[in-house]
Amino acid sequence: MTKTRSEVDLPAFQKTVLPNGVRVITESIPSVRSISVGVWVNTGSRDEEEAESGISHFIEHMVFKGTRRRRMHHIARRMESVGGYLNAFTGKEYTCYYARGLDEHLARAIDTVSDLILEPAFPEKEVEKEKDVVVEEMKMYEDNPEDLIFDRFEALLYPDHALGRPVLGTPDTVHSFTRPQLLSYLDQQYTLNRMVLSVAGNVSHEEVVGLANKAFAVSRPGNSNTARLKANKHVPQSHIEVRPIQQAHLLLGTRAFDLHHPMRSAQTVLNTILGGGMSSRLNQNIREKYGYCYSIYSFINMHSDTGDMGVYMGTDASKIARAEKLIFREFERLVDKPVSPRALNEAKNQVKGSIMLGLESMSNRMMRIGRQELIFGRYFSLDRVLEELDAVTEIDVQRVAAGLFNPDLFSKVILYPQN
Repeated sequence: MTKTRSEVDLPAFQKTVLPNGVRVITESIPSVRSISVGVWVNTGSRDEEEAESGISHFIEHMVFKGTRRRRMHHIARRMESVGGYLNAFTGKEYTCYYARGLDEHLARAIDTVSDLILEPAFPEKEVEKEKDVVVEEMKMYEDNPEDLIFDRFEALLYPDHALGRPVLGTPDTVHSFTRPQLLSYLDQQYTLNRMVLSVAGNVSHEEVVGLANKAFAVSRPGNSNTARLKANKHVPQSHIEVRPIQQAHLLLGTRAFDLHHPMRSAQTVLNTILGGGMSSRLNQNIREKYGYCYSIYSFINMHSDTGDMGVYMGTDASKIARAEKLIFREFERLVDKPVSPRALNEAKNQVKGSIMLGLESMSNRMMRIGRQELIFGRYFSLDRVLEELDAVTEIDVQRVAAGLFNPDLFSKVILYPQN
């Protein structure tokens, strides 16, 4: 009897918690020949003290400079020599180290990624060199006003809190880092019970668990407390800055719902309607109708216990005041009148299409299940996610808009070009 496609190719999610606390999660897709491996650590820039701002990101850089088993150039070639890829990124609440490759190199990928975070050497000379590298990275972002304005915005939204500080830290904090300090932070934050190994692709869960037991056969005692300082109260503020740029940049934003909020799907749909693409209200009105800008969009950042939402645009300095009024007018429209059934359905389809197209990438699948485990401690099937989106109503969207779009609660950042 011939099996149907659904019987052969249906993704299978499985989870195992190792005796040492490492959570192993896999999503098996037999129809592909690739794998994506990620080790997620439940620590990010919001877990840092002010004096150590940027240390999570700096450690992410430094693990590639050598481990007790491999030198820097061996790490660089480890996946590339077999046609794969190795990288990492640091966020506000987590850090991820990941590798992509062919399914036949699964063991190599898991061994390489786990070695980075369990056995980094932190060579003294490389620590000093990498400080300058990270400062140059800061300068790169400083030279990009679209990146810079979001840093300024977060500083207004979360004053005197780690969420308001740049993930990269500052030149002063980065230059203050020492090898003993890096090792101490690693021992405290990179404990095994804070790690998730997520793998997606043509894999067997049993094989991944076997490889994980071998790769994580270490002990790292330390502080396993994951309690985080709550975000402080948002008091709306404005920040205006003059930069050597050609265009003015505007960002209006406020606090929004967190990842656990029951209206998170409605918030996502609202964001799509407002500024999530070419057909969005902001793009159709402010760009297409008035010709005020090339780029305008709305955004959502959702964390474990808070979130933020806003609108970014770049325009001529002479149009800033008028553009701001037009943006708030779009807010008012969403508060005053429910969206039409057709607009709601199109926005839902746009969100669902983006999710489903993204799942064609094994890296996106790996990241999806890794984040879900870190944030929710469970797996949400695609059907469950689509059902939540389908359940969003016109009234839900209007209620979310009414809860968020109070002009008195918005902070504002403007970057003006020099005369």
